[in-house]
Amino acid sequence: MKVRLSMIALFVAISFAATAQSPYRTAGGLFIDVGDGSTLVGPTIKHFFTGENAIAGSVLFGNNSTYLSAEYSYNKPIAGAEGLYWNVGVGPQLGFWSGETFLYVRPAAGLEFKIPSAPLALSFDWRPMWYLGNNSNFNAGRFGLSFKYAFN
Repeated sequence: MKVRLSMIALFVAISFAATAQSPYRTAGGLFIDVGDGSTLVGPTIKHFFTGENAIAGSVLFGNNSTYLSAEYSYNKPIAGAEGLYWNVGVGPQLGFWSGETFLYVRPAAGLEFKIPSAPLALSFDWRPMWYLGNNSNFNAGRFGLSFKYAFN
């Protein structure tokens, strides 16, 4: 019985520790991908599955094309700046236009600010695009802006 109670207590402690550092659990809103090339805009959602680890997804539209993206990110608070977090991540992106599908790898590094007194989060990221395919290329001049509502 003591072992079972100890395991339950450990699980509860880990659960609280895992969510203690995340600025929110799930947030959704608008994502804008700007820089060299077309501006892309669309809905986004981000979910923390532990205190520091999150997944995000977006559907972006622009220049007669559609992009689906997914991303893993590692997030840490910045000491002395309540609500401000740095993050790094990477994920795939599929581009659809002219009846073709294109694959990209999208690394990211940036900042996210969750307004402490409101359910709003704002972020700015450097998001280069690396096209994988014939005539592969790398575009370092891409950035992301997001405006999200934190559901919890």
